[in-house]
Amino acid sequence: MIATVKHRTKNYPIDLTKPLDISIVIKNGADNVNAWYVDPPTITPHEEKGFVGKVSEGASINFNDISFNPHAHGTHTECVGHITEEFHSINKNLKKYFFLSEVITIAPEMFDNDLVVSKKQLKYALGNKKREAVVIRTLPNMRQKKSRQYAHTNPPYLTQEATEFLVEKGVEHLLVDLPSVDKEKDNGALVSHKAFWNFEGKLRKQATITEFVYVANAIEDGTYILNLQVAPFENDASPSRPVLYRVIQNKPVQK
Repeated sequence: MIATVKHRTKNYPIDLTKPLDISIVIKNGADNVNAWYVDPPTITPHEEKGFVGKVSEGASINFNDISFNPHAHGTHTECVGHITEEFHSINKNLKKYFFLSEVITIAPEMFDNDLVVSKKQLKYALGNKKREAVVIRTLPNMRQKKSRQYAHTNPPYLTQEATEFLVEKGVEHLLVDLPSVDKEKDNGALVSHKAFWNFEGKLRKQATITEFVYVANAIEDGTYILNLQVAPFENDASPSRPVLYRVIQNKPVQK
């Protein structure tokens, strides 16, 4: 099924039968991807007064309780409410769901004993392209990203200058295959989060950051239409399922 997504003055045809899901699932147990020093998520049958919500144990239905943290356990999308004293909900701030996006692959470089995504790298990867959303795949890109335990590993992050560059280019939706756009242990500085949401000025309430995506190696760098959907939690962040659709290139894409 071919659909057309309009961005500004150009139409972008996509094939809805060929979605590219870049989310990481939340599953029960310790092999779930994890960060921020919390216990693994749990998905267990509800028990109450002798009732066990599991068909294999005699119940008529499966009836599970689920405990997880959206920031720590799988793909999630967050809004400015993640860092503000005032409450802001991703469910209310994300009001559009299809975006012209660019997938780029970057090998983080050394900076001050850390691995970072730099402004120079982003400028090279994006050039003059104007995109609503940018999806950053970092190298090495192994399937272990789906179950890695990130606590105390100092994973790569974006420099403040890199994030400011994306804001200057008009990027409103940033997706990364990392646990955070900021350094794991930064004493609460959160410089990239603050830069992306313009924390010191007029808040970019419409802007979102999605962390813990997984972009398979078979997905080529290039232009896509992103469908970004979140579970409707009234919270600063929610589990999400970003899906990419290749743009059918019957005509050159305008930059």
